[in-house]
Amino acid sequence: MLNHVVLTGGRIAVSLAALSMGLSTFMVGLLMAMFAFLPMLLSVRAGRLIDRIGVGRPLQVGTALVSVGAVMPFIWPAQVTLMMAAVGIGIGFMFYQVATQNLLGQAEPEARLRNFSTMALILSMSGFGGPLLAGLSIDHLGHRYAFGLLTLAPLLSAGGLFLLWRRLPRPAVEPKRPAVPPRLADLLATPALRRVLMANVVLAAAWDTHTFLVPIFGVSIGLTATTIGLVLAAFAGATFVIRLALPIIQRRVRPWSLIAFAMFGAGAAYMLYPWFTDVAILTMISFGMGLALGVSQPSILALLHQHAPQGRAAEAVGLRTAMVNGSQVTLPLAAGAVAAAVGVAPIFGACALALAAGGWTARKVSVAARAKRSTPQE
Repeated sequence: MLNHVVLTGGRIAVSLAALSMGLSTFMVGLLMAMFAFLPMLLSVRAGRLIDRIGVGRPLQVGTALVSVGAVMPFIWPAQVTLMMAAVGIGIGFMFYQVATQNLLGQAEPEARLRNFSTMALILSMSGFGGPLLAGLSIDHLGHRYAFGLLTLAPLLSAGGLFLLWRRLPRPAVEPKRPAVPPRLADLLATPALRRVLMANVVLAAAWDTHTFLVPIFGVSIGLTATTIGLVLAAFAGATFVIRLALPIIQRRVRPWSLIAFAMFGAGAAYMLYPWFTDVAILTMISFGMGLALGVSQPSILALLHQHAPQGRAAEAVGLRTAMVNGSQVTLPLAAGAVAAAVGVAPIFGACALALAAGGWTARKVSVAARAKRSTPQE
């Protein structure tokens, strides 16, 4: 997932370049929001397009947009090109993400779950490597050449796409626009799919809120930036560790049981955070949070493809992507406002309660599914 390296590294490079240009923190926040805002609005339409024409062209378009977004601040370092970078990388990766997830989901159930587990492991690696590449290149080469190095990743991705082009699946029939445009209401009318999407909202919110709240909480108790980075690094490391073990875990534990574990585990971590200030304990809590949340994404994606209506799998992936991007745009703003008014401890408690409720619901679904499987067929 070379394009994911550009997304994660680009966020760091854009924010630090903006600060070096003297932009306000509000403008930096606006730039960060642009990575997710337009993808939030466009991902469902992108999914419908992919359902209609296949994954090939969207993969090309996504890679091209990521390349253009990354290279613009290298060609001309300016505020306007930083905005172009955020928009181009954000929309480009959205196209690439929806197409890739749809492609991996076109497999038998067992192979599908294995595909998504492998993808999640690779994303953990690129999620670590992107910021590291951006940080090191900024320190040693400067902001401009950091974007130049990031541009190499989508160019390599384009080369790989060229080699695989003939092996990509094509639509079975000539793509045509449907006479009646599909409606999201029809997609959400499927109860099983609706449950998967709601679980995705809860887990995505838990992930994004953790990334946003831990730095605020760390500053409030007097931690240094390096220490806060260590606590967050423990979370990232845990997601990588648990995804290494996922193939073994998934052979023994059903998807809804994993989702329930993720919610209960993350809820427990949120409940513990406000009670401790010791760095070692906070690092262990963050590691536990990473173990819990890192296990859920492959199960969510596999269930999404399992329950999506025929011919609308990419649209369902696009809807999930829109929800994830929506949480990235809205949650930091909402959590920041609440934290300014009442402090961070109540937010930790509210997140814990929401995750406990979601975990209880997921457990009920898991028990019902187990009972259905054990009921003998007439």
